Amino acid sequence: MHKNIIMLDCTLRDGGYYNAWDFSNDLINKYLEAMVAAGVDIVELGLRSSQNSGFKGSCAYTTDEFVRSLSIPDDLILGVMVNASELVGDLNQVEVLQRLFPNSASASPIDLVRIACHVHEFEKALPAVTWLKEQGYMVGFNLMQVADKTEEDVKTLARLAASYPLDALYFADSMGSMLPEQAAQIIKWLRSEWGGPTGIHTHDNLGLALSNTLRAIEEGVEWVDATVTGMGRGPGNARTEELAIEIAERRGQPVNLVPLMALLRQHFKPMQRQYGWGTNPYYYLAGKYGIHPTYIQEMLSDSRFSEEDILAVIEHLRVVGGKKFSLNTLDAARHFYRGAPQGHWSPVSQFFGRDVLLLGTGPGVERHRQALERYIRGRQPLVLALNTQSAIAAELINLRVACHPVRLLADCVTHTKLTQPLITPYSMLPQDVRQALADKEILDFGLNVEENKFEFGEHHCTLPTSLVMAYAFAIAGCGQANCVLLAGFDGYPAGDPRNSEMNDVVKLYRQSSGAAPLIAITPTRYDVPQKSVYGLLP
Repeated sequence: MHKNIIMLDCTLRDGGYYNAWDFSNDLINKYLEAMVAAGVDIVELGLRSSQNSGFKGSCAYTTDEFVRSLSIPDDLILGVMVNASELVGDLNQVEVLQRLFPNSASASPIDLVRIACHVHEFEKALPAVTWLKEQGYMVGFNLMQVADKTEEDVKTLARLAASYPLDALYFADSMGSMLPEQAAQIIKWLRSEWGGPTGIHTHDNLGLALSNTLRAIEEGVEWVDATVTGMGRGPGNARTEELAIEIAERRGQPVNLVPLMALLRQHFKPMQRQYGWGTNPYYYLAGKYGIHPTYIQEMLSDSRFSEEDILAVIEHLRVVGGKKFSLNTLDAARHFYRGAPQGHWSPVSQFFGRDVLLLGTGPGVERHRQALERYIRGRQPLVLALNTQSAIAAELINLRVACHPVRLLADCVTHTKLTQPLITPYSMLPQDVRQALADKEILDFGLNVEENKFEFGEHHCTLPTSLVMAYAFAIAGCGQANCVLLAGFDGYPAGDPRNSEMNDVVKLYRQSSGAAPLIAITPTRYDVPQKSVYGLLP
């Protein structure tokens, strides 16, 4: 049975989600030679698509003309993948297929067409099988997001497939959430209604991509997918370099891995360092909670998302659901506070008419520590520190401010050891955070997140973002402080999008009615008036 396994490598298709399918011909030709040497039967060269938004490389379209420009080894079957969403829209399906596949299989270098399909698209997309088979192509269907479907759901899909001449019916562990036993169960359900070859495409969120693939082989699956170094959307897939070894052992046939290892060293390992695919705790959590891996991929590639942002978004998606990726959902999930803002403490009692020294987390505080401490001792400003900032003497800090639930939970032990009262939207925090801060002196000041707005109330404020910096600015405005002196607000290096985001907050605050004046007294990249702490020393 194991000698009949078909191994398909889809690096250039699935890996393209990281580099916009922009692989050089030189890399592709070396890759193709390495695949033959490693015992791979089929290579999926990329997508076949008529959509064109944003730059995508040649493997996003994989035209016959492009494929003919490559050096194709004789013993290799070539495939492309089509997204079912292009086949089930408003356009006539046959016309779409004719545009995507203008040549019959006999006149094309492509042998196999696989269709990636969500469950709700399956029945409408299946007639494409008939047309493609008439053109002479092998046809496979990849069913996505079936891990949480019931037995009857899966059997219904298999019965639908049985009416068409499919060469392979795949299921994909789209969320990377499957355990080997679940994979085995789905295979049994499919096989009860479908008599043709089955296949599996695994994701590595839980580090189980290879284990799930091997278990599927033991359950009789004939087609298996992998990618070089696991390069693929989110945490990636089963790794070709590992699966090739397992398949060779089961086939009882030696393979030559030297070209593949050279390909890893020269091309794929450098790309992996650049783009960062591979499983990690964030992908693990996404797999565990059935969250689409693209959420994690997008956040890891966007430097605006801190560690606590990512964890908070995952928690949000765990509650509201995140199986379907949406940029709008991702943006909304960064705002953690719901309901009417509430609080019980008024900052006027401590801030009114005072100069406030706000200590950020940038290196400027440590670099100019002695001058800042002299200034505090001599001028006696109200000293407010963000989060657990501790670069200056603790006795010189009057208050601390924090508002991010995940950051608070991570820092709760430290906060309970710090002596200063903590300003935070305590009444609005999750129960576990409130419990963690139960022994801390709290100044409860509420907040509301509303785009492009600062408003200053007695017991709460409105902010454009949940950044603690914005919260601290608003507290000073609500407290009618004389001015806010900024130290440790160095900013981010040029080109880092966080610098623009933070600077937009700064500019919006300065333009808001009732804001306290901002003055940076250590170096900053933000658009605020600047003075030197050294010129302010008594």
